[in-house]
Amino acid sequence: MDGEPRERLWRAIAAAAEVPGRRESWAQAVCLACVDTLEQVDAAILALRGSARSEEVLGASDQWAAKLAELQYTVGEGPGVEAFEGGSPVLVPDLSVEQVRWPGFADAALALGVAAVFAFPFQFGAIKFGTLELVRRRPGGLASAEQRDAALAADLATAALLRQSLEAERAGQDFAPRPVASYQDVNIATGMLAAQLQVTLDDAFARLRAHAFSQDRSVLDVARDVLERLIALDELAE
Repeated sequence: MDGEPRERLWRAIAAAAEVPGRRESWAQAVCLACVDTLEQVDAAILALRGSARSEEVLGASDQWAAKLAELQYTVGEGPGVEAFEGGSPVLVPDLSVEQVRWPGFADAALALGVAAVFAFPFQFGAIKFGTLELVRRRPGGLASAEQRDAALAADLATAALLRQSLEAERAGQDFAPRPVASYQDVNIATGMLAAQLQVTLDDAFARLRAHAFSQDRSVLDVARDVLERLIALDELAE
């Protein structure tokens, strides 16, 4: 990629620090710019990550991308999870050969129409806090130039997010970018389940996740059923 397409991508990322009141619009713009300027990329996801239980999707180029992000959150594995945990890009040009690597993720993602995923971590020194993920509907890798551009896009997005956080701190405000997909309901349901069953938060979350996987549902949907008392907490005791 060179010339005007690359400049459009960089401008969308650089705009983060200039529009502090519209951070969610910026994240969406980054995802849409990646789809628009990187050849053969059909969708993009920008996610903040902290742990298995802590994640928010700041940007998703479309609902298909948002479903893929929710799938990884539900099963707890996939390219984005691995890129975040390992701190290195995870490039998967053909997901159909990765069933052993991610048994819970690969089949479900393929059923969604995902054929290839390329995940790049947000990292500053030893601090890891998210990923930029590019998705394809057909198998195939990124050209070397596009890999470099995507990695640099992730680095620029990292710098922009850090700048936003610093500016919020200087203004005496909390840094709270508005997500397009929040899993706050999962956190609440996890706390309720942990208190009811007298287990740790991690154990409670694992039970929500296992129930969701067994029912072929997202953990967010299961959590909302718990909050609405459609699922009794005792049902998740085993």
